[in-house]
Amino acid sequence: MKHIFSLFAMLLLSQLALSQTVVINEIDCDTPGTDTQEFIELKSSTPNFLLDGYVLVLFNGSSSGNDSSYFTLDLDGRTTDVNGLLLIGSSTVSPVPQLLIGSNVIQNGADAVAIYLANGSDFPQGTQATTTNLVDAIVYDTGEADDVGLLALLGLTTQISEGGNNNTNSIQRNETDGSYFVATPTPRQLNDGSGIILNGIAINVANDQYNEGETFTIEFTTETAVSSDLDLTITLDNGTFDTADFTGTTTVTIPTGQMSVTTMITLVDDTLDEGDEELIINLEDNFSVEYIILNNEVLIRAVDDDFTVAPFGTPLNPTYNTVASTVPTGYYDSMDGLADNALKDAMQAIIAEFGVVRAQTYADVFDILKEADQNPANSNQVWLVYTEQGRAKLDQQSSSTSTGKWNREHTFPRSLAGYESIEEDDIADGRDVFWITRADSLRHGNSDGHALRASDGPENSSRGNQHYGQYTGPTGTAGSFRGDVARSVLFLAVRYNGLSIENGFPAVEGQLGDLATLLTWHRNDPPDDFEMNRNNVVYTWQFNRNPFIDHPELVEHIWGNQMGVAWVQPLSTEEFTANTIKIYPNPAKNHITILGIEEDATIEIYALDGRRLFTSQFSGTTTIPLNLTSGIYLSKIISNGKIATKKIIVE
Repeated sequence: MKHIFSLFAMLLLSQLALSQTVVINEIDCDTPGTDTQEFIELKSSTPNFLLDGYVLVLFNGSSSGNDSSYFTLDLDGRTTDVNGLLLIGSSTVSPVPQLLIGSNVIQNGADAVAIYLANGSDFPQGTQATTTNLVDAIVYDTGEADDVGLLALLGLTTQISEGGNNNTNSIQRNETDGSYFVATPTPRQLNDGSGIILNGIAINVANDQYNEGETFTIEFTTETAVSSDLDLTITLDNGTFDTADFTGTTTVTIPTGQMSVTTMITLVDDTLDEGDEELIINLEDNFSVEYIILNNEVLIRAVDDDFTVAPFGTPLNPTYNTVASTVPTGYYDSMDGLADNALKDAMQAIIAEFGVVRAQTYADVFDILKEADQNPANSNQVWLVYTEQGRAKLDQQSSSTSTGKWNREHTFPRSLAGYESIEEDDIADGRDVFWITRADSLRHGNSDGHALRASDGPENSSRGNQHYGQYTGPTGTAGSFRGDVARSVLFLAVRYNGLSIENGFPAVEGQLGDLATLLTWHRNDPPDDFEMNRNNVVYTWQFNRNPFIDHPELVEHIWGNQMGVAWVQPLSTEEFTANTIKIYPNPAKNHITILGIEEDATIEIYALDGRRLFTSQFSGTTTIPLNLTSGIYLSKIISNGKIATKKIIVE
């Protein structure tokens, strides 16, 4: 009998607990800017109430949403505070919510929030609103018309408006009659100002970035003086940043009657090139219930001063012939002696070879670009196409906010190319996990490293899907990217069936313009060391190369003034290679000297558009006068039937 009574008591207590009233006390569905301050606040009829058995469901009232669930949050294990409140929102909401969700999750309306006695699994995405097991609900908007269907599904008659878009209001429940009113948001406070007033703790740091070796102050303040000593503990670990990267005290005390305390943190200045790191100041919630945390997870960047500088220049200050091509021996042999479509087909067979060439995911592209577009002047940065500047690798865009961030720019816009994406594209699975690809695999153009560049977020949006020629880059930039993007999209036109480069600004899917502009850009901005290096890097991921970087004259044979002329690959042997032949000075002014050939030879100098400008015969070490305007030229040295080519820069 005793056991039966105990079981009965437990069941009764459980039923009493679930019968406690839980209501939607406040909702802020729209805030100015990027909606980072949105929140939902629940209220239980008794304080410190365990919310086991409850679930929060958000319904989409748009025509496409079909009055169905788009976000579900199981509340098991969550407890309201001393005022009966549970705040739900992102870490950017102040005070910091007890239950964190992503920013900008809550839609503007007309939509609904509802509480059910159920499990989260009962409301998979797309579940239509219902009154079954409903505890409380509100249908709201930001100026939209009433969603009569959603109201009916939830058994409601009134829709509440928070105000117009980007408003500063919240919708709040009236404590006396359960109606709703609109007022200034009051997260973690009762709407009528009653209840226990909680003392907020704030974390304050002067700057969000410090160099290795610097010391900075973290200040902790309370809204009112503490009634007894308040012990505070923080952690700074985040990713690769750990206790070896700093010195300083992480436990402090605000004395009785005081409102603040500080601690000093020094970033260790080591000699390791670890890259920039970010520490997170996280205040542990281990104090009494009278306190709340106003802000937390404060992000501070530790700038590594041990970055490396490459032996070659940025596209704004280009160098040539420093970075050697890593093209395998014989890579282009099958193209030798071919012209026009036969040359193009042979090229495609190499750069789209089934079983050899690899395709990576779109998420992998970020890692490819961190290597391929690394700023030669600072290894902790990427070099941004179009805006021609370095940006910290850590400033990779990961949300809708693009200002100050870098992202992935398709030189051949997705909307023009017709690329498709799949769910697996969101998984960064590394260099050695890949798809098999072929010339018809147009979807893989979405993540082709030869066709994507690190780009300033807002500038990427400004370019949009404009053709080159319509888009020429930001005003005031040097245009150092123009040859690079030309060779990028010309590569795509060969690599993938279904893509082409056309004159003008076509409106046909798969076509990009303007060919004449791109040919000019290619000729005026030849491949430099930065571009050769990124060609080498992408090759390690995809096992294919951009031929127009290795052999820029190929552009003329397919689209330019050498159409119809067979391409002859420069020859190289152990006895006669470009590496054994020296031309100096380079850059030159009015003459060059040739070293490394003892037999009779001929030098031919060509413009980048393929025109032969100069021929001279020589033997042994020879100085040859030049009468050329400033620019980049190709020299072809011929001896005993062998050919070697070298670039010459004339100042």
